[in-house]
Amino acid sequence: MEKWRRLNGEKIDQSLYDTVAMYIEREQALGNKLKICIGTDSRVRGELVEYATVIVFLREKKGGFMLINNYRVKQRMSLKERMITEVGRSVEIAYSIHDLLDKYDVGLEVHADINTDPSFRSNEALREAMGYILSMGFVFKAKPEAFASSCCADKMVN
Repeated sequence: MEKWRRLNGEKIDQSLYDTVAMYIEREQALGNKLKICIGTDSRVRGELVEYATVIVFLREKKGGFMLINNYRVKQRMSLKERMITEVGRSVEIAYSIHDLLDKYDVGLEVHADINTDPSFRSNEALREAMGYILSMGFVFKAKPEAFASSCCADKMVN
C-alpha cells in the first residue's frame, strides 16, 4: 500500500480511497462545498528522481488541506519524460478516486507543473500532457493556475 500522510506528518493507515471518502463525507456534513486538485512535482538528485504527489481538498471560501505521497525512482530521463511521468502519476490518482467524486458531486482538477510560456523548457510537454488529462475526462490546469503541482507538491518534494 502506498504511504500517504497529512501535512502535519500524520500517516494515513487506511486506503487512499477510504481516506478520500471519509474526508469528503466529513466536509459535506459540515456544509462545505469541495473541489479536489491533484498535482505531482519532481526533483532530480543525482541518479534519483524524487516525486511528491498531493491531493488538495479546497473548501469553498474556507481554505483547505492536503494529503501527500513521496517516492523515489532510480532512473535517468529527459525533462519531457519527467513532466509526462508527473502527469501520469496525477492521472493515476485521479482515476483511482474518480467514482467518489461522481458519487459526492465533487469537482476535480488535475494540475501539471508545465509552463504555458514556450520560452520555458517544460513547455515541450504541454500538448501531450493536456491531451492525456483531457482524454481521461479530467479538467486540466497548467502554470500559473496549477498550484497543486507548482506550489503544494513542489514544497513537498524531499
